[in-house]
Amino acid sequence: MAETKQSRPVGGGHGPGRMGGVVEKPKNFWKTTNRLMAYMKSRLFGVALVLILAIVSVIFQIRTPKILGEATTEIFKGVMKGQAQQKAGIHMSQYPIDFGKIEHIVVIVIAMYLASAVFSFLQQFIMTRISQRTVYDLRREMKDKMQRVPINYYDTHNNGDIMSRAVNDMDNIASTLQQSLTQMVTSTVTFIGTLWMMLSISWKLTLIAVITVPLSLIVVGIVAPKSQRFFSAQQKSLGLINNQVEETYAGQVIIKSFNREEDEINKFEEENERYYKAAWKAQFVSGMIMPLMTFLNNIGYVFVAVVGGVQVANGSITLGNVQAFLQYTQQFSQPISQLANLANTIQSTIASAERVFEVLDEDDMEDTAEGRPAIEDSDKLIQLDHVQFGYGSGDDLLMKDYNLDVTKGQMVAIVGPTGAGKTTIINLLERFYDVKGGAIRLNGVDTREMQRADLRSHFAMVLQDTWLFTGTIWDNLKYGREDATDDKILAAAKAAHVDNFVRQLPKGYDTVLNEEASNISQGQRQLLTIARAFVADPEILILDEATSSVDTRTELHIQHAMERLLQNRTSFVVAHRLSTIRDADNIIVMNHGSIVETGNHDTLMAKQGFYADLYNSQFSGSVAI
Repeated sequence: MAETKQSRPVGGGHGPGRMGGVVEKPKNFWKTTNRLMAYMKSRLFGVALVLILAIVSVIFQIRTPKILGEATTEIFKGVMKGQAQQKAGIHMSQYPIDFGKIEHIVVIVIAMYLASAVFSFLQQFIMTRISQRTVYDLRREMKDKMQRVPINYYDTHNNGDIMSRAVNDMDNIASTLQQSLTQMVTSTVTFIGTLWMMLSISWKLTLIAVITVPLSLIVVGIVAPKSQRFFSAQQKSLGLINNQVEETYAGQVIIKSFNREEDEINKFEEENERYYKAAWKAQFVSGMIMPLMTFLNNIGYVFVAVVGGVQVANGSITLGNVQAFLQYTQQFSQPISQLANLANTIQSTIASAERVFEVLDEDDMEDTAEGRPAIEDSDKLIQLDHVQFGYGSGDDLLMKDYNLDVTKGQMVAIVGPTGAGKTTIINLLERFYDVKGGAIRLNGVDTREMQRADLRSHFAMVLQDTWLFTGTIWDNLKYGREDATDDKILAAAKAAHVDNFVRQLPKGYDTVLNEEASNISQGQRQLLTIARAFVADPEILILDEATSSVDTRTELHIQHAMERLLQNRTSFVVAHRLSTIRDADNIIVMNHGSIVETGNHDTLMAKQGFYADLYNSQFSGSVAI
């Protein structure tokens, strides 16, 4: 199908910078956020339970320092009381410390920490299931969408961009739903709860601790945007380097045959160097946030310790409360930095969600059924009736008023130079594209009145570019028709000369083809695709350069099989070798995307036109077709 892309303009795709999922700011944050949250509506009870568990876990966590401080106060009281008694001359073997009360406090603290851990585990467990199920639904919806978008969507979007949306962006969303939502709640509750506990101990010490907050916000406000820009550049470089690696891996045979390994290595080194610089800057700048926050927090910690110590000496506050307050001071800055980091993470996630929703919002293939009348008792299997078609949206038509009648059992050949647009007719027959004017009828019914699945059930295709999936040879043959019997599959394999070479393989039909089916030859792959089409037993067979990738002996095998298997079957044959289609009932000649001649071989040769020039030049060897 490669020739289709050569015969029409391709536009609207994304540049290479989009490959790899460049993180950018969302265009409509709240609208996209609400839409993403809508996917969790059916799980609202679970989300509410997660939030409650998270809040309870944090409450237990922030209560323990103050309770633990009571143990310190109890010890301090016992020590001070003992020293006072010693000064008064009272003999004692140990300080009068109430260890029973301390043990009671320690048990309570351990129980609270344990409860906090249990609630935290439960909320993470539940949220993991909710987030993964939500993204599972989203991913499934995107997969379904990709089956419904028009073929031109794939022609105008590069594979790397589509893969990035389906994989990278989905993973980004899953990670945020799983961790960031609960972390946002816990950070907020921790901040408010810690502030409340600090105020309950001393408003003066709280004021000292809070002074560092504006400084922390300034640091985050300056550093975080720079970090985001560098991370965006890093993602862009990562996308480009991934694309280069994929391209180089796929074309390794060509690269080696032309001795271009050194050039490719140099290109990779340049791209790798750009990625290194971008990644280094991103990590360095983002890594500055925590040290700066820690530095500011430590300054506040020092002032709180000094002032708290003075207040303990004056007896205006207990030592245990100062100890608890110092712990709260350490905890106080953490939720601030966490929320700051979450702001970037959430923006990145919503941008990823927008990229996914852009795909989901693409127009589906149009349902063009408008009640067009069928031609009753038509003796024509396929009719192209005054067909008009062009790939663009304007008036630039490749077909302006084309007519063709095909009866059952006929062979229609489509010929022309490379890039002439021969595959265009195949695209129209299978409704990969709809006509702009006129009609294409199957058994008298306008194909636009048929469901695409019903229409395509009449066809089977064998393309120049073989496509076989990772699996056994038997499964690949059965792909043509799942309900085919074993006898039918074997008969098709024998007719296509597949059975001979398969039985020579160690595992026969159970041989597993790898990702690119490179563990069998190109000719064998082509024979398998032909056998698969025969298993489908179609009413109409489409052969797009089906013999172009095989040797002469294999081509003879295929031609002999065709003579048997094309009996009483209509076929459309796209061919370069004009000698193979001399007996075609009709030959469509194309050039520069348009149909220039139509007729059988003798008629076209008699015209001494474009077809005759192609035919004569091919056999004279003066022009490569």
